[in-house]
Amino acid sequence: MPTFDPERAASVNPSAVCRIQMPSPRGGHFVYNPSSFPTVFYMSFIPDGRQVFDIEIEALQAVRSRIDEQFDRACELIRSCKGRVVVTGMGKSGHIANKIAASLASTGTPAFYVHPGEASHGDLGMITPQDIVIALSNSGTTPEILTIVPIVKRMGVRLISLTGKPGSELARSSDAHLDVGVQREACPHNLAPTASTTTALAMGDALAVAVLQSRGFSADDFARTHPGGSLGKRLLLYVTDIMHSGSDVPLVDREASFRDVLLEMTGKSLGMTGVVDEDGRLVGIFTDGDLRRTLSKTIDPDKTRASDVMTPDPYAVGPNTLAAEVVKSMREHALHGPHAINAVFITDAENKVLGALNTHDLLRAGVV
Repeated sequence: MPTFDPERAASVNPSAVCRIQMPSPRGGHFVYNPSSFPTVFYMSFIPDGRQVFDIEIEALQAVRSRIDEQFDRACELIRSCKGRVVVTGMGKSGHIANKIAASLASTGTPAFYVHPGEASHGDLGMITPQDIVIALSNSGTTPEILTIVPIVKRMGVRLISLTGKPGSELARSSDAHLDVGVQREACPHNLAPTASTTTALAMGDALAVAVLQSRGFSADDFARTHPGGSLGKRLLLYVTDIMHSGSDVPLVDREASFRDVLLEMTGKSLGMTGVVDEDGRLVGIFTDGDLRRTLSKTIDPDKTRASDVMTPDPYAVGPNTLAAEVVKSMREHALHGPHAINAVFITDAENKVLGALNTHDLLRAGVV
């Protein structure tokens, strides 16, 4: 129940605290200030919010202590499944079942959600004998699920159940049963599914993670199922996918004049130009930072050569380098190196230039 917080009320309206405190119809209190209208009140919901966390943490710890050989059995059934994992549940359990199916699918286990009511009206045709069914029902007596259990069993499909009643009909019919029961819901009337849905969700996560670890599912595997997200871009995008190449790469030879260096750098708009030797190997770089340092001196732009003003042995990467690795190197140089790196060349095994990119290219690609 929300409680009156006089200190917070004082911060909202100091004069109101000196007035009358009366019970609120909502169960808290409001402060009435006769000298002002309308009523000034403040109720704190913080204790209620914290209590929900306390109840659900307690429930999670209790379910954690009940993870046993049935969990082993369930994981082995999922791991050895030749088909797909079909997850089902009704009402709030259905929402949790849908999320469990999504978690399994994104971590290397083909899975999808089937509504148990729709299953009785044709969607059972989506289930094959090679599949496994995971059924969620807190009571273990959900009619829509119990209706399809005999048919699923007759097909030879293995059944895993998550219920709060180990002695229920659904639990007894299962090849593996996971007890996710709770002593009480976070709802003050012990009615709304709260703690029970939290424990079921956590158990689904535990199944997905345990199975992915047993399969050696890697970050690269995860990225392949999330190519459109930021993680996919970090793990799947190579420098060759976003680099400038051919005539778009700013390059001059060592004997080029300072004037030609500036023209090349300005014309290609990458904030730098590479310097190559007579064999086309990258030997130096000239950047905006080099330009500022050079202009602080007195030079003849026509007599000064690229080799006089370049920074030798520039940072370069191979074509099989992930764009995310370039970002990491740039950050490390910014923190620990003598100069920040804002652009990089891509070179082959003989140090010949294949392409170039800068931080703007990384930003456009969504890697940074």
